[in-house]
Amino acid sequence: MQTLAQLRRGELKGVKSLTLRENLTSFPEEIFELSDTLEILDLSHNALSSLPHDIARLKKLRIAFFSYNRFVKLPSFLGCDNLTMLGFKGNAIEEFDEDILPLDINWLILTDNKLKTLPRSIGKLQKLQKFPLAGNRIETLPDEMATCKNLELLRLSANQLTELPLWLLQLPKLSWLAFSGNPCSPKQKFELQEIAYESLEIKELLGTGASGEIFKAYSQEHEEEVALKLFKASITSDGYAHDEMNICMSVGEHPNLIKVLAKIAGDEKLGLLLEYIPSVYHNLGLPPDFETCTRDTFHAEKTFSIETIQAVAKAIASAAAHLHSRGVMHGDLYAHNILINDDDHCYLGDFGAASFYELHQKEFEKIEVRAFGCLLEDMLSLCPVKEGKRYEMLEDLRERCMSEKVEDRPLFSEIVF
Repeated sequence: MQTLAQLRRGELKGVKSLTLRENLTSFPEEIFELSDTLEILDLSHNALSSLPHDIARLKKLRIAFFSYNRFVKLPSFLGCDNLTMLGFKGNAIEEFDEDILPLDINWLILTDNKLKTLPRSIGKLQKLQKFPLAGNRIETLPDEMATCKNLELLRLSANQLTELPLWLLQLPKLSWLAFSGNPCSPKQKFELQEIAYESLEIKELLGTGASGEIFKAYSQEHEEEVALKLFKASITSDGYAHDEMNICMSVGEHPNLIKVLAKIAGDEKLGLLLEYIPSVYHNLGLPPDFETCTRDTFHAEKTFSIETIQAVAKAIASAAAHLHSRGVMHGDLYAHNILINDDDHCYLGDFGAASFYELHQKEFEKIEVRAFGCLLEDMLSLCPVKEGKRYEMLEDLRERCMSEKVEDRPLFSEIVF
């Protein structure tokens, strides 16, 4: 992170990335002195409500974040022809005018605002791949969005949608969809054993995610070590914590799903007690980055044997079939949400983007099947030996799962090894 003083003294000349957190109420004009080099601009967590009309002077700008400011209207970025990623999470945006964004945008973040509608011109963003829109007041999606054929990830949770349009379920590349917390999302309630928070011995923090924190704990009632997930009360990029908690309680037991043991009693703390997964398990992959957009990343020189790929594919297909038999769409089926050990046993976790749907609507399952195909593609790309019957079988399965004709994809229950 840099400072405004450094910028004004000219010490940042030539930088490609600039981050300022100084409770700014106006856009510093000195930023334009970096126009020949600046590619990434992060002015999140300030007090901005407008941008200069000539923002396009930042001719090399590719990525821009203005989250957690005071915008009530999405500014125009016409002329910023290199801009591909734009973030306005956590503002108070109510207005989104027609034709104000460059056509090369592929990642647009509008989570946690006050939008009721989207402009029809959103359909012109033919390169749009990732569109987190949770936590607004959207009532309908414009039919013009049906032309966004490259859209892969869409977060619609915690809005006011009374239905999902049929064209949405037929988008050829849609793979990661979340829509819980809308009037159109079925409401289901499941009972679970309750346990007093005071009965737990809280130990170290194991991890932090969009929806909360996970701690190692000892449960006197269960007489064993457990994992405690404490949820945030606020809206996350995926939706409401209450919805995630409700879905976790509904999924039942499966050897490749982390078992839910109990929920924290009372309303003071929102939390679940989960089976403790030992540290011999690690994440199969890493989250997407600026360059990959919707696709996972992996450690440098990472490889997967064909045996590991097949074991993971078999386990995750089985877990996903179990979920969809209960009308649950995971919504975030990714390598970075899979834990694996050295024996290739794995767990599918993180239900923050999960949604309930009516059981007869198999289109939702086939959307998730494409995400499974992407997982196969990512792992197969890191397989050093690209030949043999098992490789060919998995490559054929990947191709069928990623078919752009949604109806041609198999269901998880039809995937056999």
